[in-house]
Amino acid sequence: MLYNPYWTALPSTLENATSISLMNLTSTPLCNLSDIPPVGIKSKAVVVPWGSCHFLEKARIAQKGGAEAMLVVNNSVLFPPSGNRSEFPDVKILIAFISYKDFRDMNQTLGDNITVKMYSPSWPNFDYTMVVIFVIAVFTVALGGYWSGLVELENLKAVTTEDREMRKKKEEYLTFSPLTVVIFVVICCVMMVLLYFFYKWLVYVMIAIFCIASAMSLYNCLAALIHKIPYGQCTIACRGKNMEVRLIFLSGLCIAVAVVWAVFRNEDRWAWILQDILGIAFCLNLIKTLKLPNFKSCVILLGLLLLYDVFFVFITPFITK
Repeated sequence: MLYNPYWTALPSTLENATSISLMNLTSTPLCNLSDIPPVGIKSKAVVVPWGSCHFLEKARIAQKGGAEAMLVVNNSVLFPPSGNRSEFPDVKILIAFISYKDFRDMNQTLGDNITVKMYSPSWPNFDYTMVVIFVIAVFTVALGGYWSGLVELENLKAVTTEDREMRKKKEEYLTFSPLTVVIFVVICCVMMVLLYFFYKWLVYVMIAIFCIASAMSLYNCLAALIHKIPYGQCTIACRGKNMEVRLIFLSGLCIAVAVVWAVFRNEDRWAWILQDILGIAFCLNLIKTLKLPNFKSCVILLGLLLLYDVFFVFITPFITK
């Protein structure tokens, strides 16, 4: 549940919270006083749907009916309540947003007779999850750099020039020249603009690309470890090529992980774990594969990405108002 603490204050502990009976009004828009049911909504927390009229107008109607709080059910991405509060200076009741999925689960679990207590626990001064995020980020960059260095060292130790060329072709390095860097950033900008206009469709394209790339990356990461194991190296022949059976099973496992995440990506309890694993594997493989041949390419890439970040984060809000 999301609410705006600058509009309404909530107690910081459950003991100080007041019990309120919850009334489901999702079948009515609550845009007029006539939408209030005959039994009334006095001293209740009402649940209303998003849309039909501004949620602050809904709050004004709910307040006139005597409601103490209003929960707006939203089927899209949640965001804290915001708007021109000066247009509704008389609205004093609590306004919060809740996802349709959470409200549906609450109804299925608790039934229609629900009593709620709303409070906002105080956040600690230091967020310990940032330490975990920092450790994961540093670990990924360090391990990816170490892996890339090991591969390069093996190339340098190659006995002949032919061996070196064969290793380079096998690893399929992606070298970023200055021109490639510029093209890469331009593609990123075009994709951001297309996502802004065609988000409903392109978001599934991006999910598909992420699943394919992360499944391949997870396979490359785990295959590098499996090659170090001297057991279970039985192979099968297919079209003149020998394939290890364990690698075939590994590819199936990696595809399954990506597919499971794609299907259950909105599952809040555990889907994020799969997303983190796939994301870490993608970054490791990218760091190992990507080659910036000189300092010039690094400067151009970082400079353009800085401009890209500043423009799309701080400047585009003024353009899209």
